Amino acid sequence: MDSTYRSDVGLRPWAEGDLPLLTRLLGDPAMTEHIGGPESPEKLLSRHKRYLEFPESAGRVFAIVVGDEETPAGWVGYWESEWLGQNVWETGWSVLPEFQGRGVATAATALMIGWARADAAHRFMHAFPSVHNTRSNAICRNLGFELQGEVDIEYPPGTPMHSNDWRLDLRGPGA
Repeated sequence: MDSTYRSDVGLRPWAEGDLPLLTRLLGDPAMTEHIGGPESPEKLLSRHKRYLEFPESAGRVFAIVVGDEETPAGWVGYWESEWLGQNVWETGWSVLPEFQGRGVATAATALMIGWARADAAHRFMHAFPSVHNTRSNAICRNLGFELQGEVDIEYPPGTPMHSNDWRLDLRGPGA
């Protein structure tokens, strides 16, 4: 990993005990203001099970951990998606409030990009943060994603979201 990012941030595979982390990340109105609002307990449990059973051939889901104690700080992942007629990796992340603004999400996303490059299944990775999510857009910019423009997507399905389409060439410079 580039030495400009935090060295105390790591990734580990999503685990059975991560449901409370997921609940804090996606069950809280403040944490989900840019992605359609909080998920119900049933939806969170379903998502947790999907993360546990996620086939490596379709991407990866990680818990973000910080420090020697490996304190859970968030999640980051990538998965197969079709975008504009191409199969690509799509990515997303979320970091708990007490770890925001400290470089944790950027360092974790940089590590995750390394995994996606090693998987070598797709040339491009896309991120679709809300145009209003300044922090996630800054992460994309700082990690070398190129802004393709504004797009309207559905996230969660059925909920319109005005987003930026950021694209990273996984085989380009820095690969």
